[in-house]
Amino acid sequence: MSVCAFDHPILGGLLGDREIAEALSVEAELEAMLRFEAALARAQAEAGLIPIAAADAIAETCAGFRPDLGRLAAGTARDGVLVPELVRQLRAAIGEPHAAHLHKGATSQDLIDTALLVRLRRALAVLDRRLGNLIDRLGALENLWGARRLMGRTRMRRAEPVSWAHKLASWREPLVRHRERLGELRPRLLRLQLGGAVGDRAALGPNARAIAAAVADALELERAERATHSERDGFGELAGWLALVAGSLGKLGQDVALLAQDEVAELVVEGGGSSAMPHKVNPVPAEVLVALARYAASLAAAVHQAMVHENERSGAAWTLEWLALPPLLATAGAATLRAHDLLDRLRLPEAGR
Repeated sequence: MSVCAFDHPILGGLLGDREIAEALSVEAELEAMLRFEAALARAQAEAGLIPIAAADAIAETCAGFRPDLGRLAAGTARDGVLVPELVRQLRAAIGEPHAAHLHKGATSQDLIDTALLVRLRRALAVLDRRLGNLIDRLGALENLWGARRLMGRTRMRRAEPVSWAHKLASWREPLVRHRERLGELRPRLLRLQLGGAVGDRAALGPNARAIAAAVADALELERAERATHSERDGFGELAGWLALVAGSLGKLGQDVALLAQDEVAELVVEGGGSSAMPHKVNPVPAEVLVALARYAASLAAAVHQAMVHENERSGAAWTLEWLALPPLLATAGAATLRAHDLLDRLRLPEAGR
């Protein structure tokens, strides 16, 4: 049994997304955290803030470290974040005299946010690739069907005939714009988070800017002039983008479900059997797209609520972000997969197979 439909052992076949799940997994999170600590130590050693020998010991330990997950869970229940316990375990593995130089000048939010951004970079590349494939697939359908006609409908009533090229463009062009939006969003979102206790980088000393730049480069993130612990507009923008993607694919699904009705019969959706009526074919992926679009809108609202931080940092808003953002990514990912499935099942009635 699972509390989440995306990783449910049965429902996962309908709603799961292996690539997004792997990007968001605890293994990927811990790997990104260890990369951060190693990159931070290297950058600090280059700036003369910690000994080179300490940076070497930290990087070597991080490369092969496997934390005790049970102790991490217990520590998180106690501290609210996993970082204090992770740092304790890492310091024990590094040993003296170098352990004290681990995590110098950083805070828990630096580590957790940056590890999330590293994984978001990977997840967004997956979604971008899938959107490109969907655009190409819709273009191929336009080449096949574009000159054909179907009835245009406004406010659920017959209006005037339109071409299939017109209908397909209404599904394809929003996806083109979403890819453009993602290109604009990435540099605003995927910026290193490194500020220390209150976000001012004071503990990093006079070379703070150079240290931050080196860490960003090592992690393939954008450089950031300052930390943004309580400025969550980047995550809010991401939430809106994910909901837009799911919403546009939901519109595609809704159109297909309507066009495939027996009384309309302007499309055929293959597959989707019924347990009680062997003659009945349900437009399953189209219906799932509609459901995912509506769910994404509700999750985006929760991420937007999480933008309200008190002063320099909020535990409550940050926790809300953890609750809402991963399933929103999974929702958008599932929508792109189900859209591919749906387009592969579409036929014009007289075309058959």
